[in-house]
Amino acid sequence: MTDLFRGELVRLTAEEPQALAAAFSRWNRDTEYARLLDFDPMHLWSEKKMKEYIEKDMDANPPKEYFFQVRELAEDKLIGFVGLFPIWVHGNSWVGIGMGEPEYRGKGFGTDAMRLILRYAFMELNLHRVTLSVFEYNPRAVRSYEKAGFQHEGRQREVLFRNGKRWDVLEMGILREEWLKRNGV
Repeated sequence: MTDLFRGELVRLTAEEPQALAAAFSRWNRDTEYARLLDFDPMHLWSEKKMKEYIEKDMDANPPKEYFFQVRELAEDKLIGFVGLFPIWVHGNSWVGIGMGEPEYRGKGFGTDAMRLILRYAFMELNLHRVTLSVFEYNPRAVRSYEKAGFQHEGRQREVLFRNGKRWDVLEMGILREEWLKRNGV
């Protein structure tokens, strides 16, 4: 039996709120990380506030999301997160991912984590589709999502204003049947 949460480069974990709060408050100070991850203007959260937010989110019943942390295998270092949110009644979900440690970006760790969360989405949760949005100025992420099997589905023109320029948001998705075929299942 394949370990559902272990890939070639990373494994998915559940971390204690304090460890997560420390990592997220540190990662959020990285401008590149924040601007690749979110539409919102950058803002900083203290470790204490981040911990409170995480604990509140973890207490939701039923869970609003399936959220995992990403640890690289060689040194077991916490390097990012990946999650499905929300899970809609028709078997659809959004996926979000972030590699918080800069030295692990663009080296296949995110692609491996995305493959794991897709396996979880389609084999464990029996979802029908997984969708994501990515900023046009992040071609590294687009290539990673394509490697994981996502298809381009649309473009929202000039949604985001960053560094004095308007940018499009690309919509990508993958269906269960596509994932099964691609993975020989």
